[in-house]
Amino acid sequence: MTPASIEREVERQLAVMHEGAVEFYGAEELRERLAQRLHAGHPLRVKLGMDPSAPDLHLGHTVVLQKLRRFQELGHTPIFLVGDFTARIGDPSGRKKTRPALGSEEIQRNAATYVEQAGRVLDVARAEVRFNSEWMLPMTSTEIVQLCSHYTVARLLERDDFAKRHAAGDPISAHEFLYPFVQAYDSVALEADVELGGTDQTFNLLMAREIQRDYGQPAQAVITHPLLVGLDGRDKMSKSLGNTIGITDLPESMYGKLMSISDALMLDYFDTLSAGEWSDLQSERARLAGEGGDPLAFKHALARRIVGRFHGPSAAEAAAERFRRVVQEREAPSDLPETALELGSESALGLLEILERLGITHSRSEARRLVAQGAVELDGALVDDPTLRLAPGAYRIKVGKRRFARVRLR
Repeated sequence: MTPASIEREVERQLAVMHEGAVEFYGAEELRERLAQRLHAGHPLRVKLGMDPSAPDLHLGHTVVLQKLRRFQELGHTPIFLVGDFTARIGDPSGRKKTRPALGSEEIQRNAATYVEQAGRVLDVARAEVRFNSEWMLPMTSTEIVQLCSHYTVARLLERDDFAKRHAAGDPISAHEFLYPFVQAYDSVALEADVELGGTDQTFNLLMAREIQRDYGQPAQAVITHPLLVGLDGRDKMSKSLGNTIGITDLPESMYGKLMSISDALMLDYFDTLSAGEWSDLQSERARLAGEGGDPLAFKHALARRIVGRFHGPSAAEAAAERFRRVVQEREAPSDLPETALELGSESALGLLEILERLGITHSRSEARRLVAQGAVELDGALVDDPTLRLAPGAYRIKVGKRRFARVRLR
């Protein structure tokens, strides 16, 4: 490549790197490094770490996964790091209290699903997939002490979540201070040129820049991205808060959850998840932002795109049609399976127990609340008696707009 073509390519790639980012630390340093790598024909090493604290990835995870894929498309080396060691510590980012430690078996089970799920966004066959237990488990106690000597407690207490907990007198376990050290050392072990993360990871990612310098490496660039708000419309999407849309959710479930979000949140989802795609929806998005356009039609279009991204266009269309029939026209699904429940020695079974045993509700108290709210129908008739007991026979149950069940008591 000629100097002029390298310069043009550097500007093009930096523009892609800036897309959707909140902050880009070390951009000018990376500009020079990128030009050198393009001239030498050596790709950048781009790191994204995720702790297997739950078995499934959700849409919030895909914000940075999509950006990692963009780097891959630019010809750089994506490093998908599974934090099987950091998961043992527990990420304190944004936490108001110490996170319970996960056992090694649970971590291994969760980690086993992460790579397959990441492959729904990233071409993992052409990515470097690593686990930070590779270098952390062999590390000696002396090496860990030396690593911790590179940062002070005073600096750690400047971190927002630690500072708030310290000021409020809430306990901070000593092991939580280890987390940013290990995350930073991951960048040293991987010789990362760039690290991606959410805005809640900013402290850890910037700390890695300092630790890399201390270990004689060039500091990585840091690109942070917005956190996707969960279905509650308030907190970030998180398994622990139960407000997620999992990328392994069935197409109809994913579609229904997306249709349940508010109009304002819908625009945020489009901006955060579009990943440089769906440009044909930009004009409609602009009309909605100006209080014009059709928000319901746009939400359907967005749900189709997101479901199609993980399940394919045909599954997205089928989910849209099912949503129209079941939710908008209130038809019961024709393919609803029947579940058999044994009465045992009883002559009848309470409706609340049936809802719990079918998994439609998490508890009988939730079932009682739904009956009181007029959200439960039995064979098309509204149920207002929480003490109702059902004799042997077949029944069709509907709870809310989207939960259906066929049950046979015997």
